[in-house]
Amino acid sequence: MRAAYLGPPGTNSHDALLGVGIDVELEPRPTVGAVVEAVQSGAAERGLVPIENSREGAVGATLDALVFDAPDVVIVGELVHRVSYCLTAAEPVAPDEVRTVHSHPQASGQCARFLGAQLPGAAVIAAASTAGAVRAVAEGEALAGSPPHAAIGTGHAARLYGAVVLAEGIEDDAENATRFAWLARAGEAAGGDADTVVAGVGAHKTALVFWGGGDLSPGWLVGCLAEFASRAINLTRIESRPRRVGLGHYMFFCDLEGPLDDPAVAAAVTGLRTRCEAVRVLGSFPAASPAASPDAG
Repeated sequence: MRAAYLGPPGTNSHDALLGVGIDVELEPRPTVGAVVEAVQSGAAERGLVPIENSREGAVGATLDALVFDAPDVVIVGELVHRVSYCLTAAEPVAPDEVRTVHSHPQASGQCARFLGAQLPGAAVIAAASTAGAVRAVAEGEALAGSPPHAAIGTGHAARLYGAVVLAEGIEDDAENATRFAWLARAGEAAGGDADTVVAGVGAHKTALVFWGGGDLSPGWLVGCLAEFASRAINLTRIESRPRRVGLGHYMFFCDLEGPLDDPAVAAAVTGLRTRCEAVRVLGSFPAASPAASPDAG
C-alpha cells in the first residue's frame, strides 16, 4: 500500500508515519494539497496530513483541500504526534548571528517566542516544509534573505541532511503536538491492519463540514449547533474557513464524539441538513491514542 505524506523525508508527517511502524510504501509529496490530490486521484491508497496543532490551531491547507479539491476523500483515522524542533544551519554559528530563518509557517509559529527572544533581528521566510528548509540550508542552496541562514526543523531532518544543530527544543510549548488525519478514498477504507494501527483504539469521532442555508441570518449558527446540543452530543472542535464566495460567507468544520451510525449522531446530521445548503461527512473514525514523545535520538 502506498501512503503519501508532506515531504521530503524528515518532516513531522514523515516522523509521525515512522512512529506508528506501518509496513507501507511511503511517498513524499511537495505540499499538503498534493498529498490530498494523490489520494483523490488514486495515486496513493492512503495519505497522512496535519489537521491541527495544539499551539497554532487548524492547518488551513488541509481543510481547504478536503473541501475544494477532494470530494471523494474521507478521514479514516487520526494520530497525535509530539513535535519538537531544532534550529539548524550549514555550519556552527551563534543563534543571535543568524539573519534569516527558513521553515514552514506552522513551525515558525510554534517557535515564535524563541525567535523573538533569541533571533529578534532575523527575517523569517516561509518554506513548503520543515525538512525542505533544513535540506536547503544544509546543502547551501540559493536562499532568499541575508546570511547566515538557519532553518527550523526536526532533529531527524538535521541528521538526514547533515545540518548542524544550533539549538534544540525551541518550540514554545513543551507539550507541543500535531493531530494528523489519515485519508482514503470513500469506499476504500477497508479497516485493515494499517488503518487500525494509525487510528488507534479510542472512542469514535465524526468529522463534518457545513455551510449556507441562511448563514447571514441572526441565530443561524446557534440553530445548527442546537442539533447537537439538544441530543447531548459533544463537539470536540469547531472552526470556520472562508467559502471563497465573497466576504461574510463561511464553512464550519466540527468534530463530534460518536460514530455516524449512532442514532443520536445520525439524527443530528439529518437535522443539520434541513438548516444548511451543504453538509458533508468528512469521516467517522476511531479517535487517536495519546501523543507519543518525539524521538530524542
